[in-house]
Amino acid sequence: MLYVVRHGQTDLNKEGRLQGRNGKSLNQDGIKQAEALREVFTDTAFDYVFSSPQERAIQTAEISTGMKPIIEQRLDVFDLGEADGLRKQEVMLDGILPDRNVYSGMEDIQDFLKRIFSFMAELQRKHPDQGVNILLSGHKCTTGGIGAYFEGVPEDRNILRYSSDNGKFNKYKFVERG
Repeated sequence: MLYVVRHGQTDLNKEGRLQGRNGKSLNQDGIKQAEALREVFTDTAFDYVFSSPQERAIQTAEISTGMKPIIEQRLDVFDLGEADGLRKQEVMLDGILPDRNVYSGMEDIQDFLKRIFSFMAELQRKHPDQGVNILLSGHKCTTGGIGAYFEGVPEDRNILRYSSDNGKFNKYKFVERG
């Protein structure tokens, strides 16, 4: 079983700011959210724990499982470039993303999805056994990208519909792909 966790709250989440690679560590509420996950996972023995390289995701993985995660670069947060840290209501959007014509340095969404899907396909090849429990700790975008791997990219391209809230998770199973 795959447990796909979104990191606990940070001060930037609380302030309603976009949080990319210049993000913050968990705040006190985020630590409590990760501790609450640990209670939920009490009876789950994780075989593997993977995390984005961002501190907030690593903290969430460690607190919720008691294990040191394997850092996986492909689970890193979407690079927001110049939009990183801006208040959500002030950002000029193009669909669900900041407008690339306004903010430079942003990652291409197709490249982002390719790296998420690449990791998921590799994980599926290595661990097709349904008896293996794997926790993946990431971000709103990575949890959405992982959801899109299982559910398909929506027609409107809004993968964030598959995301979870801070300190929450979704569960998935690998199935044979035809």
